[in-house]
Amino acid sequence: MAMHHYLRLTFILLFVITSCFCIYFIIKKRRNRKAPKLLSEEKYNSLMSEGMKEISITNDSFFNIWPYVSELKAAKVLSKKIKESELVHKVYRNSTEDREHILLATEKENHFVKVIVDKNKKKALGYFILDL
Repeated sequence: MAMHHYLRLTFILLFVITSCFCIYFIIKKRRNRKAPKLLSEEKYNSLMSEGMKEISITNDSFFNIWPYVSELKAAKVLSKKIKESELVHKVYRNSTEDREHILLATEKENHFVKVIVDKNKKKALGYFILDL
């Protein structure tokens, strides 16, 4: 009977220790989560190029930014109140068609979040806050 009691306590102890390790690593992973990159003025200006042309928003040929938009909302750069259908304001593509600048609407009038993406690398380079 005593052996059964010690065996049960051992399993409970192992369960508690394993649970603590899991909770520790979950908390650590959440703290080390990458936040979207805010571009500096110099970096933003270097990514601007001549010959930017506007492309149609209804055309779904622009870069899939929705995972990045979710990161921006989690970082509280964008408001969660704005509907996704109203979020994309304009999309611009450079003449070599390797970069896109996507203007996202904010709650404030004439304030935008501009997401710059590299279509060749298939990733967002960062975002820049425009106050027009």
